[in-house]
Amino acid sequence: MLYVMLLWQAPTRSMPTQNPPLLKLPNTKSNTYLIPLSFYFFTEEDYIPYPSVHEVLGRRSPFPLILLPQFGGYWIEGTNHQTPKDPAAVEQPPCPSAQIKLETNSMAKIYRKHFMGKEHFNYYTMDAALGHLVFSMKYDVIGDQEHLRLMLRTKIKTYHDVIPISCLTEFPNVVQMAKLICEDVNVDRFYPVLYPKASRLIVTFDEHVISNNFKFGVIYQKFGQTSEEELFGNMEESPAFVEFLEFLGQKIELHDFKGFRGGLDIAHGQTGTESVYKNFHNKEIMFHVSTKLPYTEGDSQQLQRKRHIGNDIVAIVFQEENTPFVPDMIQSNFLHAYVVVQAEKACTDHTCYKVSVTARDDVPFFGPALPDPAIFRKGPEFHEFLFTKLINAEYACYKAEKFAKLEERTRSALLETLYEELHINSQSMMGLGGDEDRLENGGGGGGGFFESFKVDGRVWFYPAFICLSVSKIT
Repeated sequence: MLYVMLLWQAPTRSMPTQNPPLLKLPNTKSNTYLIPLSFYFFTEEDYIPYPSVHEVLGRRSPFPLILLPQFGGYWIEGTNHQTPKDPAAVEQPPCPSAQIKLETNSMAKIYRKHFMGKEHFNYYTMDAALGHLVFSMKYDVIGDQEHLRLMLRTKIKTYHDVIPISCLTEFPNVVQMAKLICEDVNVDRFYPVLYPKASRLIVTFDEHVISNNFKFGVIYQKFGQTSEEELFGNMEESPAFVEFLEFLGQKIELHDFKGFRGGLDIAHGQTGTESVYKNFHNKEIMFHVSTKLPYTEGDSQQLQRKRHIGNDIVAIVFQEENTPFVPDMIQSNFLHAYVVVQAEKACTDHTCYKVSVTARDDVPFFGPALPDPAIFRKGPEFHEFLFTKLINAEYACYKAEKFAKLEERTRSALLETLYEELHINSQSMMGLGGDEDRLENGGGGGGGFFESFKVDGRVWFYPAFICLSVSKIT
């Protein structure tokens, strides 16, 4: 039999129920194993699926919080929920300020922090391979040393570097500066931006990926519920679920609500009368709670509920009792990550929550990491942990293939429009362009394209989102 060598590490994802046969190499300090090569070459007929939720429920409890779909496609974090005998032994994340950290896009904030309102120069050009380019340059003195702070925006990414002038044999021109941070630049010249309001347009482009508004689904799973229809069909809220919703945030009346509404109707009551809202570190969060969205008699799919939660990217699944959640129970193109929370000793002074996290395979791991065992006492530490985990989950989901492609199209379209506005307004400043052309391209300083397509605080390439679907990804 042919074998391949593998350095075996503690898996970060749940392994198949049938593991490959392993042969440990002798005289090795590391955990190095041989795995039969044939194990990785199989047809769909040869694949041994994960057990179904009904198979697992036929066994003896306790059951895991999450089961992988029978043919995979997801990873799981937090599988140990052994309750310590001493309730005080339930772990809490140590030093929240150090361990629990919100993800942030530092590149998007550089222009506002280091360029805007300070003397600097902006340029634009077109590269045959890289496409539209917008370049910013600033002379900086850091300590007692002179530097060049450079930013180059392409349709794929933004490059940034701070280069000591002493390291350069001669002071470079603009093309040479651009090549210092991106060797692929292949142009003869850059054109200077002469528009006084250019910084507003540039910072709007840079910060289009930043949002302080989030919407998350909250799904109530009762004991024994294993289908989407059952999950979305729940109408009553148990005391344990009410306690958890109060822990999440404040219950608000939707009518005339002034904060971030997350797509809910605040005028006519078409999405229910109340919801749960939270301002977390100046980030507004609206929860789409399944039991608070309208229930439609005779609609087994409960599309009124699903059209909101099914178009969220991250959702909480609250379990009052021990029934596994399987990610493909809910058919959605958009939901990519779930945080599953199961109550223990609810509505007492010793309320605890078991937590597991699952996400699609192309979603990278996101922190903060769950403790071991993944059990939290109800309190401010868990609140900080949970909200940080939810926000970081959404940022991680943007890196999944579906959303990464969408962001590429968004960025390319926005950069092209930025280029056109900078060019037309610079030409106009020199008397070379007409006011009609300038205004048609949003050059009046209002942001043009950026204002038109800014939704929920984030700029999206609207044509890609115009058709919201809740069908299953196959």
